[in-house]
Amino acid sequence: MVAGWIGKLGTIWVEGQITELTARGGTVFLTLRDPVANVSARVTAPRGVYEASVPRPADGARVVVHVKPDFWVNRGSFAFTALEIRPVGVGELLARLERLRQLLAAEGLFGAERKRRLPFLPGTVGLICGRDSAAERDVLENSRRRWPAVRFKVEQVAVQGPYAVPEVTEALQRLDADKEVDVIIVARGGGSLEDLLPFSDESLVRAVSACRTPVVSAIGHEQDTPLLDLVADLRASTPTDAAKKVVPDVGEQLTLVRQLRDRGRRVVGGWLDREHSWLASVRSRPALADPVREIERRAEQVEALRDRTRRALGGSLDRAEDSLTHLRARLVALSPAATLERGYAIVQLPSGEVVRQAKGIGAGEVLTIRLTDDRLTVRTEPEEGTGPAPAAKPARARKPRKKPEEATPDALPME
Repeated sequence: MVAGWIGKLGTIWVEGQITELTARGGTVFLTLRDPVANVSARVTAPRGVYEASVPRPADGARVVVHVKPDFWVNRGSFAFTALEIRPVGVGELLARLERLRQLLAAEGLFGAERKRRLPFLPGTVGLICGRDSAAERDVLENSRRRWPAVRFKVEQVAVQGPYAVPEVTEALQRLDADKEVDVIIVARGGGSLEDLLPFSDESLVRAVSACRTPVVSAIGHEQDTPLLDLVADLRASTPTDAAKKVVPDVGEQLTLVRQLRDRGRRVVGGWLDREHSWLASVRSRPALADPVREIERRAEQVEALRDRTRRALGGSLDRAEDSLTHLRARLVALSPAATLERGYAIVQLPSGEVVRQAKGIGAGEVLTIRLTDDRLTVRTEPEEGTGPAPAAKPARARKPRKKPEEATPDALPME
């Protein structure tokens, strides 16, 4: 009967503080305690309901739970079954900021590719800060201590409360429109989450994202992370840190310049020494140390080659001449004139044909006999016992002919 009566109550909203939280399988068990009265109740929540709450509640968090009351008959105990969990107070603010952060991140406003580099030495720095605030003094004093020539354009605005967002946005737009301003610093000291809430406002975050001038966020302390830190081009943990990151230290830069200059001198000096050594080694080579000597050496080689060529050509000509002499002597030894000089004669018919045998030559045949220096004309007679033959005319001897080179037109042969 008790369980039936409680089951008819329907759903209700219960606010409290989580004191115990455990998860077992697909169910999360927690104890919800009234922060004022000494009252607590057990709550069971499906894991999906628990994980749907952003941020997920933890021990000590204030929450509002949409629950359905139940009475467990077997145990005789009363408990709530959670249908929805919502954070309240600080937890609710954090949840809202988390949802806004996820939305802006999905649009790409926090992407690293959107971050712009700060100028090395800004001519004019725009500063947005509270009126007569410690953050303004920290930025100005540290910046001028590091680089005395740096200039500032200061915009004093409300940095908390209902007027903070519009005033900061207007100051940001004025400094961004000023062409002399190279970088903008938004600075504020520490405070509670509610005090820093204006610097997580969506309109201010989008205004910073639309600036053409680099923006540095210096809000609160190291543990404070408003959304302005995510969209700014550079995040500084404190206003003093912002001054150090925006304005270079003149002493450090002079030391760096001196070190780089000394390093450059060493590098150039080493390079010159290496080149000088290389030039000295090149000049010491024989081709450059005594160039005439190299020409003379080449001339000697040319002369030696020329003499060698002459000797080779002369030897070839001598061998060719000896071979020609031997060939001439051989040809002379084999010529008919050489045969006649050895006592032989050549018998020719009137037709000029050489007689090689007596057979076939008839009686009374006129033959010419060639000797070394003369020739004879004879007529043949029949052999004895072969019968009478016509009387042969006596042979007529011719006078020796002159050699062709000594013959004259009147030197005719005589019988």
